[in-house]
Amino acid sequence: MASAILSNLTNPLITDHPYYPIEVEIASYLANEWSVPVLLAAFGGVCATVLLSAQFVVDKLHPNLRTTEKAAIWWFVLSGCIHLFFEGYFSVNHTLMGPKQDLFGQLWKEYSLSDSRYLTSDPFVLCMETITAFLWGPLCFIIAGLITTSHPLRHPLQIIVSTGQIYGCILYYATSMFDHYYKGVIYSRPEFLYFWCYYFLMNFFWIMIPSVLLTSSVNQIANAFRSLDAVSAKATKGKKGQ
Repeated sequence: MASAILSNLTNPLITDHPYYPIEVEIASYLANEWSVPVLLAAFGGVCATVLLSAQFVVDKLHPNLRTTEKAAIWWFVLSGCIHLFFEGYFSVNHTLMGPKQDLFGQLWKEYSLSDSRYLTSDPFVLCMETITAFLWGPLCFIIAGLITTSHPLRHPLQIIVSTGQIYGCILYYATSMFDHYYKGVIYSRPEFLYFWCYYFLMNFFWIMIPSVLLTSSVNQIANAFRSLDAVSAKATKGKKGQ
């Protein structure tokens, strides 16, 4: 371990690594110390803890909420934690990812097997993740709180955040695919786990679920205006009949 660190200090740009493209240089890269099953179990355990904690608090404080509303709260709490803490970690440490051996650092290096841009301070990925972490992250927690009180700002903010999440994911896919098909640059290893599970599926959740929430909020706002128009029309007709 010490010799590897010393080697990296004297040769900070490493090309002997498992990432694609194979010639990409990664500053002070060190292989993960934890195995993949341990890392995935740790990440799954953290997510499960967040969800179970959110479920316990919501059931305790707001037992009369509909199941769909509770599920939305769980989603926004989990998203807020992932955005603010996990993606925020990347935003703050993007130049130092290569040698990282803490949990989040190793998780990012494992995920980067599906997209090496996370280890090279890619401008788009950095800007996208920074916005996601420090704008959408806090707003997710705010929306979760607004749902519990049926606050009128819940649906406008839900539309904004869900649209931002969908847009960010589409751009994330698009920039990678553009480089793949037009520049011949491949960022993901070809194995099924990395491309289809990490790169595609793990991000597709932030298209699929926000799309459902976005549709729900648009319908809620449309119904509210429809009801308001009906009341206004009835009031106007009543005044004319007097």
